[in-house]
Amino acid sequence: MKSIRVPRVESADPYAEDIDPSVQCSSCEAVCCRLTVVLMPEDRVPAWLIARDERGMETMAKGEDGWCAALDRNTFRCTIYDERPSICRKYAMGSPSCRDERKKWFGAAIPTPVRVL
Repeated sequence: MKSIRVPRVESADPYAEDIDPSVQCSSCEAVCCRLTVVLMPEDRVPAWLIARDERGMETMAKGEDGWCAALDRNTFRCTIYDERPSICRKYAMGSPSCRDERKKWFGAAIPTPVRVL
């Protein structure tokens, strides 16, 4: 019997394979909300949340504290979650970038979720 070689199928999103499921937004302080969020033409965020630089590039506005202006400082939740920019929608919880930002912010004391039995 002749063996058949099956070609390897590449993952649709190889980046997703490096997601750490133990990282949860609920145990974070929204550190990704300190990153610069460049707005795309298809993004529909309220005008008061848009900052424009001298070249006309639009980004999410930030408060004086450096956090995204759409972030509720009491809950660390996005106030425009359903209308958040596409780059925020694509930012994967537990991704290498997410874990790197958490490490920069928290240092060695990265919080982890605690499950109460």
